[in-house]
Amino acid sequence: MTATATATTALTTLTGTLERVRDRARTGGPDDDGPELVEQLLGWTLVVLLAVLVSHTGLL
Repeated sequence: MTATATATTALTTLTGTLERVRDRARTGGPDDDGPELVEQLLGWTLVVLLAVLVSHTGLL
């Protein structure tokens, strides 16, 4: 087997492996069909609570 044939075989194997990994990889982010209103309310509640905490502790 020549060096070119060995390199081509290795590249083909690597490409196939990368395609399988890419197809299985997920970011873990939220789905698009979730309860957006609840997420918005919880997010803004967190922002307000953080602002209250920062202002009461004198960090700002």
